Amino acid sequence: MLYQCSSPAGDGASKPAPAAVRRPRGKGETLRVDIHCHVVSTAASKMAGTPPTPSLEPMSFFSSDDSREVNHGQAQLNLPKLTSTAHRLADMDAMGIDVQVLSPSPAQYFYWAEAEAGVALSRMVNDHVAATIAEAPERFAGLGTLPMQHPAAACDELERCVRELGLKGVELGTNVNGDELSDERFHPILRKAEELGVLLFLHPMGFSQGQRLSTHYLNNVVGNPLDTTIALSHLIFDGTLDRFPNLKICAAHGGGFLGSYSGRMDHAWCARPDCRRHARHSPSEYLKKMYFDTVVFDAPSLDFLVRQYGYEHILLGTDYPFDMGDSDPLTLIDQLQAVDGEARQAMQGGNAIRLLGLQHVFGAMR
Repeated sequence: MLYQCSSPAGDGASKPAPAAVRRPRGKGETLRVDIHCHVVSTAASKMAGTPPTPSLEPMSFFSSDDSREVNHGQAQLNLPKLTSTAHRLADMDAMGIDVQVLSPSPAQYFYWAEAEAGVALSRMVNDHVAATIAEAPERFAGLGTLPMQHPAAACDELERCVRELGLKGVELGTNVNGDELSDERFHPILRKAEELGVLLFLHPMGFSQGQRLSTHYLNNVVGNPLDTTIALSHLIFDGTLDRFPNLKICAAHGGGFLGSYSGRMDHAWCARPDCRRHARHSPSEYLKKMYFDTVVFDAPSLDFLVRQYGYEHILLGTDYPFDMGDSDPLTLIDQLQAVDGEARQAMQGGNAIRLLGLQHVFGAMR
């Protein structure tokens, strides 16, 4: 079944699933766990201000006046969803989601801030994620953010996120002010994540060279999956994933374009010595160790990911509360033809519970 537009003339606001598809909450490993959803710290936004160079926020910089106008309206509609726990819980119930794994809005990476300010902002955002979890610990888990522009401090903050705040990993942008995550200065952060055994959730914030993508919101529609594709490609071809083979990586939006088009990468690795200079294995071998969310919008695309990487590597996601998210991912999973009940339950929540080590938190819920 191809994607059907539910509100082609709508106002662009994200909407919960209609009441007709409201579902009862699950229990134990049948819980529905949303790996991809966002919160905002308004205090951090006020403290940060605006970037000194507008192009350091490519999503807004490479955007037409038309898209900026729509985005402004979106921001007003989404702010309550991003900041109100009561509003969030009501939407979760409408969507049939039992647990959200909260992560910061990508606009709150603040990689462009001066190093020490970036550290303070990251701590503020992470404290806010933890405080939100504390409001409904039976419904929330969380991922933090790191001051990537200050790698040594980012390592410390990663440890604080896990050991002090109880977060289950961190969300990383797919580039840091235009620098690749595979850059050696970020290796200590990747090493620390590997040592701690926590999840790295890769989420883009627009394509960093989006001059051709400013109209029609293309720097999100095309630019976001493109930036993820490039980030993963560098992690593979630069040999970074050989240096850190036990990293737990989940790539947002179904892994960008790479998850569905790895054959060309494999061909290049076989055909060209410069493409296998650092990577020991074909690109698809690295992808088979990764995880992908379900935010791909149509059943054939999700079915391909399941067949290519196994249902054990697929995690339910909504991208709540943004308009480019999926407010009814359970129906998308239900549309898969060759998937049994065990696989559906795994994708709906069991995989996330195991990956994040949440069995002791949510495994016995009734």
